[in-house]
Amino acid sequence: MDVNDIVKEIRAYPGLTRKENIHLLTDQLQAVTDFGKTVAAFGEDAAAIEHGDEYLLLAADGILAGLIDDNPYGAGKASVMASVNDIYAMGGRPLAMVNVVGIPDSRFYDEIVQGIKKGCEKYRVPMVGGHLHPDTQEPALSVSIIGVAKKLLLSNNARPGQDIVFAVDLQGRGYQCRPVLSWDTNSGKTTEQVLPRLEVLPQLAEQGLCETAKDVSNAGLLGTIALLLETSGTGARVDLDAVPKPDSFVFIDWFKAFLSYGFVLSVDRDKTDAVVGMFTRQAITARVIGEITEGLRFDVLYGGKSALLLDLARDRVTGVSSKEKVG
Repeated sequence: MDVNDIVKEIRAYPGLTRKENIHLLTDQLQAVTDFGKTVAAFGEDAAAIEHGDEYLLLAADGILAGLIDDNPYGAGKASVMASVNDIYAMGGRPLAMVNVVGIPDSRFYDEIVQGIKKGCEKYRVPMVGGHLHPDTQEPALSVSIIGVAKKLLLSNNARPGQDIVFAVDLQGRGYQCRPVLSWDTNSGKTTEQVLPRLEVLPQLAEQGLCETAKDVSNAGLLGTIALLLETSGTGARVDLDAVPKPDSFVFIDWFKAFLSYGFVLSVDRDKTDAVVGMFTRQAITARVIGEITEGLRFDVLYGGKSALLLDLARDRVTGVSSKEKVG
């Protein structure tokens, strides 16, 4: 596989392409994003609302029906994990969650709920309410979460000349539940192992070491970087040979995988060593894999060759640009 084959695979990956119509909603809702206290809204992992000297963070995630059908217990755990990661990616700490569950038949009840319960226990975030649809046509699961932050990590702060740092837990296992490729680093780990690793994110924000981060979601590593670039109005050059990966994972699949612990950060070069060091001390692998560039080109390098992955002047990821952001 050469760099052009990689580009074709990523550009066609549903985890990325299914986001292209998000702007059809945000274009219409942009007018009602701020009535005086909104700091960040569309394009972020969580919205940020001024609240005294801090920020309230709000996010919501829906789980793919195919994942629920294949592995309802895993889907329950994933709904908690994805929501928790959104809050930490913003530099915050979770406070509580609510859910909406749709059940087409009784076989889903116990497994979904047991998965949610396990996730709440591991992350120590309470599930305090929600809503049940007992007669949906297909299984459905969404979770909303609230958190709090002292300082924010945002998606629209990337600046040319910054390093792109990829932080990932390589101690895990891969699996596929239709239609999601995943790297699970939480199963088998205790709360005392999981939470200090997530705590690195708000510490980076509070110590002024970083202002920009996103968690690697179902868009995969390269798709997540594209989301960051689109909201920041910048380009990037990423060296795929520099990306840390587990030996057991197929190379191209690694760039599509949903990571239970994976974050992309853009960091001023004089702070990169300190940022990498904070992750390393928590047994997280963190490496510079590229740089933020002028213009709107997203180039990838592999095997000594370069190719254009996205031209963000004409290619739409979500359609939510930095010009549409609040604050």
